[in-house]
Amino acid sequence: MEVQLIISFLTASLLLSVIPGPDNIFVLTESITKGKKNGIAISIGLALGVLVHTAAAATGLSIIIQKSAIAFSIIKYIGAAYLFYLAFMSLKEKKLELNLFGSPDQNKKDGFYLIKKGFLMNVLNPKVALFFIAFLPQFISKSGFNVTLQMFVLGLIFAIQAFVVFLFISILSGKLTKYVNNHKFWKITKWSKVGILSSLGLVLLFSKK
Repeated sequence: MEVQLIISFLTASLLLSVIPGPDNIFVLTESITKGKKNGIAISIGLALGVLVHTAAAATGLSIIIQKSAIAFSIIKYIGAAYLFYLAFMSLKEKKLELNLFGSPDQNKKDGFYLIKKGFLMNVLNPKVALFFIAFLPQFISKSGFNVTLQMFVLGLIFAIQAFVVFLFISILSGKLTKYVNNHKFWKITKWSKVGILSSLGLVLLFSKK
């Protein structure tokens, strides 16, 4: 794997993790309403869920990439179309109304329950699986080592950086509260998300393997 590809992947992954989405918004609200420990436990579960999607994408896509140029081209165009679709849906997104007032009895959940909650939230979301199928192939190098192993490495990198981002969100949740209901903040993040997803779609569309 080329260092340049890894840096590009890490940069894209960080941008996608930082921009508000279902996962980091959930971590933020859990941390604000029920405490930082809850947010951190949820973050661990979400990051572990990423590894499951990586395994699924790696075992299936690696065979396609290595065995059939035509099949990979089809996957590539479908993946690019899906990224454009996500960009379009982001364009239509409205400012989220977040519930910052959790009920006291919800604070009693233990760490394992919260980790499991974050894990299942990620693993059972088919949109995450589709995203990884669209996202990972554009950072695979045919001149590098085994394609399956490359995907596992990329998935591990994504999981680690996502956990670090979610961890910071949990720790800084109190200071981030002022941005939650800021209209300008949501407008900037919405257009940033549209730009990032559209760029990833274009890169995948014109990539050559």
